[in-house]
Amino acid sequence: MNVLPKRIFFFFIPLLFLSQSCGIYSFTGASIPDAMKTVSVQFFENSAPLVVPGLSQQFTEALKERIRNQSNLSITRDNADGNFEGRITDYSIRPVAVTGNEIAEATRISITVQVKFVNAVDNEYSFEQSFTRFKELQGSNVQSQEQSAIQEINKLLTEDIFNKAFANW
Repeated sequence: MNVLPKRIFFFFIPLLFLSQSCGIYSFTGASIPDAMKTVSVQFFENSAPLVVPGLSQQFTEALKERIRNQSNLSITRDNADGNFEGRITDYSIRPVAVTGNEIAEATRISITVQVKFVNAVDNEYSFEQSFTRFKELQGSNVQSQEQSAIQEINKLLTEDIFNKAFANW
Protein backbone atom coordinates (compact mmCIF):
# COMPACT_ATOMS: atom_id res chain seq x y z
CA MET A 1 0.00 0.00 0.00
CA ASN A 2 1.34 3.39 -0.99
CA VAL A 3 1.52 5.91 1.91
CA LEU A 4 2.49 8.91 -0.21
CA PRO A 5 -1.05 9.68 -1.46
CA LYS A 6 -2.33 9.56 2.16
CA ARG A 7 0.34 12.03 3.28
CA ILE A 8 -0.47 14.35 0.42
CA PHE A 9 -4.18 14.08 1.27
CA PHE A 10 -3.64 14.94 4.95
CA PHE A 11 -1.37 17.84 4.02
CA PHE A 12 -3.52 19.47 1.33
CA ILE A 13 -6.99 19.11 2.87
CA PRO A 14 -6.24 21.49 5.79
CA LEU A 15 -4.65 23.93 3.34
CA LEU A 16 -7.77 23.77 1.19
CA PHE A 17 -9.97 24.72 4.15
CA LEU A 18 -7.66 27.55 5.15
CA SER A 19 -7.60 28.97 1.65
CA GLN A 20 -11.40 28.98 1.46
CA SER A 21 -11.81 31.31 4.44
CA CYS A 22 -13.45 34.69 4.08
CA GLY A 23 -10.12 36.50 4.25
CA ILE A 24 -10.75 38.75 7.24
CA TYR A 25 -9.57 36.52 10.07
CA SER A 26 -6.05 36.45 11.39
CA PHE A 27 -4.36 34.19 13.92
CA THR A 28 -4.42 37.05 16.45
CA GLY A 29 -8.21 36.83 16.55
CA ALA A 30 -8.62 40.08 14.66
CA SER A 31 -11.46 40.40 12.17
CA ILE A 32 -10.22 43.24 10.03
CA PRO A 33 -12.19 43.78 6.80
CA ASP A 34 -10.21 43.38 3.59
CA ALA A 35 -11.14 46.94 2.61
CA MET A 36 -9.47 48.38 5.70
CA LYS A 37 -5.85 49.13 4.86
CA THR A 38 -4.94 52.15 7.00
CA VAL A 39 -5.56 53.43 10.50
CA SER A 40 -4.62 56.65 12.28
CA VAL A 41 -3.89 57.05 15.97
CA GLN A 42 -4.22 60.59 17.28
CA PHE A 43 -2.24 61.77 20.28
CA PHE A 44 -4.04 60.89 23.53
CA GLU A 45 -3.92 63.99 25.75
CA ASN A 46 -3.65 63.47 29.50
CA SER A 47 -6.50 65.29 31.24
CA ALA A 48 -6.32 63.22 34.44
CA PRO A 49 -6.22 65.16 37.73
CA LEU A 50 -2.88 63.48 38.54
CA VAL A 51 -0.58 64.01 35.55
CA VAL A 52 2.37 61.70 34.94
CA PRO A 53 4.94 63.19 32.54
CA GLY A 54 5.24 61.15 29.37
CA LEU A 55 2.11 59.04 29.96
CA SER A 56 0.33 60.44 26.89
CA GLN A 57 3.27 59.63 24.63
CA GLN A 58 3.75 56.18 26.17
CA PHE A 59 0.10 55.23 25.74
CA THR A 60 -0.19 56.60 22.19
CA GLU A 61 2.95 54.71 21.11
CA ALA A 62 1.79 51.53 22.86
CA LEU A 63 -1.47 51.60 20.88
CA LYS A 64 0.40 52.14 17.60
CA GLU A 65 2.76 49.29 18.46
CA ARG A 66 -0.15 46.95 19.24
CA ILE A 67 -1.70 47.71 15.84
CA ARG A 68 1.63 47.21 14.04
CA ASN A 69 2.30 43.89 15.78
CA GLN A 70 -1.16 42.36 15.49
CA SER A 71 -2.37 43.52 12.10
CA ASN A 72 -1.26 44.34 8.58
CA LEU A 73 -2.71 47.84 8.80
CA SER A 74 -0.57 50.81 7.85
CA ILE A 75 -0.55 53.68 10.31
CA THR A 76 -1.08 57.07 8.67
CA ARG A 77 -1.63 60.58 10.00
CA ASP A 78 -5.02 61.24 8.37
CA ASN A 79 -7.51 60.06 5.75
CA ALA A 80 -7.38 56.54 7.19
CA ASP A 81 -9.95 53.76 7.02
CA GLY A 82 -10.04 53.74 10.81
CA ASN A 83 -9.26 56.45 13.35
CA PHE A 84 -8.45 56.23 17.06
CA GLU A 85 -8.66 59.33 19.21
CA GLY A 86 -9.28 60.07 22.85
CA ARG A 87 -7.74 61.12 26.10
CA ILE A 88 -6.47 59.77 29.38
CA THR A 89 -9.18 60.72 31.86
CA ASP A 90 -7.83 59.24 35.08
CA TYR A 91 -4.56 58.17 36.65
CA SER A 92 -4.67 57.19 40.29
CA ILE A 93 -2.44 55.68 42.94
CA ARG A 94 -4.39 54.31 45.91
CA PRO A 95 -3.47 52.09 48.84
CA VAL A 96 -5.40 48.82 48.88
CA ALA A 97 -3.79 47.15 51.89
CA VAL A 98 -2.58 49.10 54.91
CA THR A 99 -0.46 47.69 57.74
CA GLY A 100 -0.98 48.37 61.44
CA ASN A 101 1.47 51.27 61.18
CA GLU A 102 -0.76 52.89 58.53
CA ILE A 103 1.79 52.17 55.81
CA ALA A 104 0.57 50.95 52.43
CA GLU A 105 1.50 47.32 51.97
CA ALA A 106 -0.11 47.18 48.53
CA THR A 107 -0.91 50.04 46.17
CA ARG A 108 -3.10 50.07 43.07
CA ILE A 109 -2.17 52.15 40.04
CA SER A 110 -5.14 52.65 37.74
CA ILE A 111 -5.43 54.27 34.29
CA THR A 112 -8.66 55.15 32.48
CA VAL A 113 -8.71 56.06 28.80
CA GLN A 114 -11.67 57.43 26.84
CA VAL A 115 -11.44 56.13 23.26
CA LYS A 116 -13.37 57.01 20.13
CA PHE A 117 -12.83 54.66 17.18
CA VAL A 118 -14.34 55.53 13.81
CA ASN A 119 -14.44 52.69 11.31
CA ALA A 120 -14.91 54.34 7.90
CA VAL A 121 -15.25 50.95 6.18
CA ASP A 122 -18.09 49.66 8.38
CA ASN A 123 -19.55 52.23 10.77
CA GLU A 124 -21.31 49.44 12.71
CA TYR A 125 -17.96 48.73 14.40
CA SER A 126 -17.29 52.33 15.43
CA PHE A 127 -17.46 52.99 19.18
CA GLU A 128 -16.83 55.47 21.96
CA GLN A 129 -15.99 53.88 25.29
CA SER A 130 -13.89 54.19 28.45
CA PHE A 131 -11.34 51.51 29.28
CA THR A 132 -9.81 51.06 32.74
CA ARG A 133 -7.03 48.76 33.87
CA PHE A 134 -4.94 48.57 37.02
CA LYS A 135 -1.90 46.94 38.55
CA GLU A 136 -1.34 46.24 42.22
CA LEU A 137 2.14 46.86 43.57
CA GLN A 138 3.54 45.25 46.69
CA GLY A 139 5.55 47.18 49.25
CA SER A 140 5.72 50.83 50.09
CA ASN A 141 8.21 51.94 47.40
CA VAL A 142 5.76 52.72 44.60
CA GLN A 143 8.07 55.09 42.71
CA SER A 144 10.55 52.34 41.84
CA GLN A 145 7.78 50.17 40.37
CA GLU A 146 5.62 52.87 38.77
CA GLN A 147 7.09 52.92 35.24
CA SER A 148 6.97 49.14 34.81
CA ALA A 149 3.38 49.16 36.13
CA ILE A 150 2.43 51.85 33.59
CA GLN A 151 3.91 49.72 30.78
CA GLU A 152 1.92 46.67 31.92
CA ILE A 153 -1.29 48.68 32.23
CA ASN A 154 -0.75 50.20 28.77
CA LYS A 155 -0.30 46.68 27.38
CA LEU A 156 -3.63 45.60 28.90
CA LEU A 157 -5.45 48.75 27.79
CA THR A 158 -4.20 48.53 24.21
CA GLU A 159 -5.18 44.86 24.09
CA ASP A 160 -8.72 45.75 25.22
CA ILE A 161 -8.97 48.58 22.69
CA PHE A 162 -7.57 46.49 19.83
CA ASN A 163 -9.98 43.65 20.63
CA LYS A 164 -12.95 46.02 20.77
CA ALA A 165 -12.02 47.56 17.42
CA PHE A 166 -10.91 44.48 15.51
CA ALA A 167 -11.92 41.29 17.29
CA ASN A 168 -15.48 42.36 18.14
CA TRP A 169 -15.18 41.23 21.76
